[in-house]
Amino acid sequence: MKKSGFVLSVLLGVSLILSACGSAGGASTNLNIIMTDFKFEPVQNTIPAGKEITLKLTNDGAVLHEYVIMKLGQTVGEKFGPEDEENIYWEAEVDTGETATVTFTAPSEPGEYEIVCGIEGHLEAGMVGKLFVVAE
Repeated sequence: MKKSGFVLSVLLGVSLILSACGSAGGASTNLNIIMTDFKFEPVQNTIPAGKEITLKLTNDGAVLHEYVIMKLGQTVGEKFGPEDEENIYWEAEVDTGETATVTFTAPSEPGEYEIVCGIEGHLEAGMVGKLFVVAE
C-alpha cells in the first residue's frame, strides 16, 4: 500500500508540473517584456489572433529601445532602415529606465511575426525576437 501511495504521489506531482508547463506556452493577452542592451526578455511570446493585447515594456537598458512588430511575412534582414517602415505592423518606444503599458490589437492572421528594436545598430547587436499569433 505504501508503494502504490508513493507512485500515486509521484504521478500526481508530474502531472501538475506538465500541466503548468503546458499553460505557460499558451497564448496570452498580457505580456511583460524587459528590454536590455541588446535583447528582449522573453525573446518570444504567443498571443491570440485579433484580441486586444496589453504589453508592459520595461527598458532596463542604458539607451532608448523600441518594440517593433513587423507585418506577417516581413523580415528586416541585416539592418533596420527607412525601407522597413512600411512593413511595420505596430511599434512602441521606451526611454531608459522607464516602463510603458500599452495596448494594441493583435494581427488577425495567425503566424510568426518578427520583433526588432528599430534603433540604429540594435538589430545588428542581436535585439530581435518572435511573436507567434495563434487562432483561438
